Amino acid sequence: MFDETNTSVICIDIQEKLVNMLENSQKISSNAGKIMKTANILNLNAIITEQYPKGLGETIENIKRTGNFTTVEKNTFSVLQTADFREKFNNLKNKNILIFGIETHICVLQSVIDLLENSFNVFVISDCCASREEYNHKIALDIMKQKGAYIITLEIALFNLLKSSKHPHFKEIQQLIK
Repeated sequence: MFDETNTSVICIDIQEKLVNMLENSQKISSNAGKIMKTANILNLNAIITEQYPKGLGETIENIKRTGNFTTVEKNTFSVLQTADFREKFNNLKNKNILIFGIETHICVLQSVIDLLENSFNVFVISDCCASREEYNHKIALDIMKQKGAYIITLEIALFNLLKSSKHPHFKEIQQLIK
């Protein structure tokens, strides 16, 4: 599995207009903020992508204020199809990837498939992902699992990164989910 020494985080397109289209926008915004805050606390490498920000808005404030992360503008659906992303991503050197975002069945799905095809271990944080239609979200998660991605939850991710209640940041991160 993954831990804080061998894991990078990819946050895909959690932008103003996309979030506002979701029925569960508060939950997704809150959960995404928690994983990004954890990434900041544990000093994990993280990249945030924004799909056509002129039209869809910037990354939501709940995520932007969690840390100083690299942001990459893109117009491709898969993050690996954007040269600027690949350049920044190749510097991270981790084989384990925690990934989440909007929309599950478009940008997250295509990114996960490309990452798997490039021999990464991919962990999709399902309760930090969403699509406008729930059936698209569920089908995309099934496809990713069939292709070899691990489908996990926010709490699985957080406690797997910590490994123990003796971790120096345990109480701080535990507070995020209380």
